[in-house]
Amino acid sequence: MAQFDAAAATAAYLAQLSPEAHAKAEAYTQGGHWVSLWGSLAAVLVAWLVLRSGLLVRLRAAVERAGPRPWRAVFAVLLADAALEAGLILPWRTYADWWRERSYGLTDQAFGGWLSEWGLLTVISSLATVLLLSLIYMLIRRAPRTWWLWSGALATGFVILTVVISPVFIMPLFNDYKPAPPGPVREAVAQMARANGVPADKIMIYDGSRQSNRYTANVAGLFGTARIAMSDVMFKKGADLAEVSAVVGHEMGHYVRGHIFIIAGAYGLLSLAAFFLVDRLFQPALRMTGAKGVTGLSDPAGFPVIGLIVTVLALLGTPLTTAVTRLTEADADTFSLRAAGEPDGLARALAKTIEYRAATPSALEEAIFYDHPSVGRRIRKAMDWKAAHMSRPSTPAPAKPVSAS
Repeated sequence: MAQFDAAAATAAYLAQLSPEAHAKAEAYTQGGHWVSLWGSLAAVLVAWLVLRSGLLVRLRAAVERAGPRPWRAVFAVLLADAALEAGLILPWRTYADWWRERSYGLTDQAFGGWLSEWGLLTVISSLATVLLLSLIYMLIRRAPRTWWLWSGALATGFVILTVVISPVFIMPLFNDYKPAPPGPVREAVAQMARANGVPADKIMIYDGSRQSNRYTANVAGLFGTARIAMSDVMFKKGADLAEVSAVVGHEMGHYVRGHIFIIAGAYGLLSLAAFFLVDRLFQPALRMTGAKGVTGLSDPAGFPVIGLIVTVLALLGTPLTTAVTRLTEADADTFSLRAAGEPDGLARALAKTIEYRAATPSALEEAIFYDHPSVGRRIRKAMDWKAAHMSRPSTPAPAKPVSAS
């Protein structure tokens, strides 16, 4: 029997898309790198405009005249800043998050629907951020020399709390989650969940096609809030049972392997470093903006300076943040291959994501920008696993799509 050729099998999967489709995916992906850069510059510009307007300084002074209650001034100024910055950044977000996605065929959502969801998400994220920042400003006032140390731990806890409450209180605001009906899909997912210690009582199908045409699933939440959710896009794109098992197995890998704690810990350390640098760079950055009336780091009217510094640090730290998530994604692929044993299912699913994630970037591009290993690398890993673990690797049979209902 001829030896299975993992390289040839990988090339065959990548060839399922035409050269024109690969070129379009490359243009979208590389354009996205520029979108990230211009998005950071837009955020810096918005922060500078708010600072130079002096509106936050006047608001803080007005609130303070009503009585010496720092928390009230912090809350009012941060809410006003969130509203101002959201309004100023909206044109850019419209282009980057809606118009560009629609122009590449990655969403069919009408502008009105996108805008209403963006507004709701902005309100929720702003309120959560204001709450977190209010605690950080309290630390700045009470521990001016070590606030950055405690704030790093606070940020880590905030990430974990968000993961716990999001499936229950936030995600259902944007999509309709329904229990997966009895049938082969639910049975296969439930069996794999029970075998790997994942809660199997909440297996859901949601209308992800409302916002995006991306092929995806997730295992979200922790402890009692954990649930497995599959986007209806998977089934609209003809997923077969092997694909479903492989994709859900990947998402289960994130849960079983505790990736949220790894990511929260890594981001906590990065937040710690960022807060330390904010403590050292605040005054020089404030002078560079030319803003007047900000009394110091503990003055909430100077928050846009903090936002400006953090935005620049986040841009410079892109290779670090993508490396962290890329490692967890690679580990989740390994888990899927072991738990589901469907290398061809994983490869077929991955091939359907090439339209929004170019398959074969350069090593440098992947290291800097990719928060997942490249599709080409991931398919090759699946084919190498197939060659090593299956006694008689063969060409897979044609996929038989399954229904979510």
